Order: sequence, then C-alpha cells, then structure tokens
Amino acid sequence: MKATIQRLPYLILLILLTLSCTTDHKAIDGKPNVIIILADDMGWGDVGYNNPTKVYTPNLDQLATNGVTFTQHYTMPQCTPTRVAVFTGRYPGRFGSNALQATNQKVFPRGIPTLASMFQTEGYRTYICGKWHMGSDTINGPNHYGFEESYGSLAGAVGMYDHRYRTGEFEQAWHRNHQPIEGNEDGVHATDLIASEVATIIKKEEDEPFFIFLTFHAPHTPLDERGEFVDQPTQLDSLNPNRWLNEDSITWFNDPENKIQREPDPEKRLLLAAVNHLDHAIGDIVKTLNESGKRENTMILFSSDNGPQVNWNGNAYPDDLHLTDFNQSIPMRGSKLDVWEGGIHVPGFINWPGKLAAKKVDDPVHVIDWFPTLANLIGHEEVGTYPLDGVDLDPVLFKNDSLEMRDLYWIWNTRTNRWALRYGDWKIVKYQIEEPQQAEDWQLFNLVQDPQETTDIAAENPKILTQLHDMFVIQRGKDKK
Repeated sequence: MKATIQRLPYLILLILLTLSCTTDHKAIDGKPNVIIILADDMGWGDVGYNNPTKVYTPNLDQLATNGVTFTQHYTMPQCTPTRVAVFTGRYPGRFGSNALQATNQKVFPRGIPTLASMFQTEGYRTYICGKWHMGSDTINGPNHYGFEESYGSLAGAVGMYDHRYRTGEFEQAWHRNHQPIEGNEDGVHATDLIASEVATIIKKEEDEPFFIFLTFHAPHTPLDERGEFVDQPTQLDSLNPNRWLNEDSITWFNDPENKIQREPDPEKRLLLAAVNHLDHAIGDIVKTLNESGKRENTMILFSSDNGPQVNWNGNAYPDDLHLTDFNQSIPMRGSKLDVWEGGIHVPGFINWPGKLAAKKVDDPVHVIDWFPTLANLIGHEEVGTYPLDGVDLDPVLFKNDSLEMRDLYWIWNTRTNRWALRYGDWKIVKYQIEEPQQAEDWQLFNLVQDPQETTDIAAENPKILTQLHDMFVIQRGKDKK
C-alpha cells in the first residue's frame, strides 16, 4: 500500500504531462492554414443559423454549428473601418479620419504590422482574394502590406459581371497583383471568380502553410444574380412584376427546401439568392480543402463586415438596382453605418475540425481580437510589441473559460458623428458632430434588459454613465487626431 501511495504523485505527474500535451493546440498542429472570410453587408438575420426558417445557407450553417459561434460578435459600422480593424487588430480611429469611413484613399502607413506581414514573417504564403478597399490605387494596394499575391478589386463594390467600380478615377478596379486584367474577366460573377481563385491556391503543392484573406463582394449591392443568362442583367419580369426575369430557371433563386421561393417580396428574394450563391461558393472552397487533404489543418474564420444595408438608391455601380427593405429583419436597432447594435452586431464564427469543439460563446468579441488570437496560435512572439486593441480569444476557443471584461469602442465617419462604447451589459451611444465631453452627453442602455436600445436610462444610473464616459475618454485619447 505504501509503495502504491509513493508512486501516486508520479502517476499524477505523468497524467498531467499527457493532458498538457494533448491540449496544446500549437504544439500538436504546428502552424495551420488560415482562411479569413469576410462577407459584405450580410446582416445578423441574413444567415441560416440565425434565421433558419427564412435563409438557405447550409454550408455556413454547418461550419458554424461544428465550430465556435459567437452570439455577440462585433465589427465596425462599415466596410473600410472593419477591414482596418481585422487587418491590424486596432480600432480604425488609431490611423486617423480616413480609416473611419468607406474610402478609396490611403488609410494607414506602410510598414505597420498587419495580419499579412505577420503571417509572412512566420513563413506563410499570403494571399488576398476579393475586395481590398483600404487604398484603391496601386501605390497603396495589398501587395505593399504583406500579401505575396492579390486578386480581385482594389476599390469597393463592383458590378458583379463586369467588375467595374463607380465611374471615375477608380472605375478600373479588377486586378491581379495591382495590374489591371484585360477585359475585366467580364461575364463571370465576381463570387465565382473569387472562389475559383481560392480553390486554385488551395490545390497548390507547397511546403509552406497559407493565409488567405477572402473578402467577397456579396451580398453588397449591386445585387445581380443572372445564373446562366449572363447577357440579361437582373430585372423584374415585365409580364409578372413580382418575379425576376428567368427566376424559375436560375439556380440561386431555388433551393431544395424552397425557403427562397416562400419569400413573397421579390427584393428580399434577390438578397436571399445572392446569399445562397455566396454560401455555395464557400461550400466549394470547403470541398476543395477536403479533396486536397488540407481541411483538418485549416482554420476558417467568418464574419460580415457590418450590418445590413436595408435600402439602396441604385445607379452607383454597373447594373445597380434601386432596392427597398431587401434584407431580412433583425431584432436590433439600426443597420449599416450605425453604432446601434444593428450596424455592428453581425454573424461570426471560427471553425477548425478536430481542434475546436462545437459550442456557442456568449462573451462579447470583436474582429480586432482576430489578430492577437492568430498571433498566439502560430507562435508570433513579436505581437507583444504591437499596440493592439484586441485580446487573445484562446480562453473561449480552446478552453471553457471566459474573457476578462473589457470595453469595446466605436466611432464612425470622417467627420465623426457617431460614438459608442460597451462595457459588460452597458452601452453608451451618441449621434452628434460635437465630441461628447461629459457623461451627461450620452444615452445609456442595458443590452440585456433592452437589446433593441429603446429606453435611455442615463438619468437613473449616473455612476455607470460616468464610468463608461471615462473609458471613452481613454479610448479616444489613443486615436490619431
């Protein structure tokens, strides 16, 4: 008995060492392939796992269900600011006013640490496929910020079939490694071109792991889902104005569960078709990963860049329709461009088969967290020298811990007029050009008791209001003026 007792500590030590080895994802897997997928203008309700009776997205639903799904996942209110936040791990205000709104101008200096430069330092092949929109001329393009290869559009939204941006200086947006592509690959949907490019990268036989920044244009306007009828821009059928021309014959309008066709509003059906198309493209990429034998060692991170667009005047891009109330409804106040929840609270998940257990995480997270999380994952030790705003999500990804409570911060517009900060269940919001100078300038909401931000309770909670205002002052002090 005594000998057994004496041996027990050694047995416990052996067990602990074994457990520590089996739970160290970095030690087991080395450096995984990483694909970050950004959808464009996909609202919280425009994905099936949040809205299963209305939206058909089986591939996204499966990735989310089998991964870590964030129920409180945040971005910035618009495309360029969110891209800056993902790419640098910092709030866009740290780089000045250009980064606070969609722009074709330069948004940050060369030489700053980016996801692409970090992965490149760690021996990765680095690619961006899709929309850049963080400096739309070639001297500020993605190859200057750590990408080995780039393909897609330098500017923002483009015509889905002719791939031109708005008329003017940046109209010729479709490129490969900053060089215009002759003919713009006219006649093929942008979603298909980008997915095909990613599949080609995955199939390459390379010794190094890859990082792909996959930034789809869909389902941003212009919504154009022609299917095989590539010479006929999406338009309502003159004989049946509640139906799109060729709708019955276009794959993306018809799913096996008939969810899209059950939607009576033609404009909402068009959005659902674009989302179905996007989901199918993501499914093809996952299929290519499986066929290449790379799926098990590939982490996929997914997010929309901001909330739903809802209404659009049209005529800004090629074949650009006027649309009204075309997204699915969401249980939040606001939409794209808002710092209300509807503009910044979007779908988000991380999937890594066999490495991340399927679960939902209720802690508030933000796309600024992806940089430090990925840095830790691949063992990038220099990350401690960067002034990052995000936190490592390791405790909620690989363990069953919680994140330490911290504040999250939003501002928007080159002439900043939308301000917000969240801490715990509390959130302060202000819409005005003048920067909030004192606690009394804010509205205050409790997001648990009032998720739609309808009732200002600032007067009843002066201490909490002051606490959050003081946090705002600290955050604002870090921005480039």
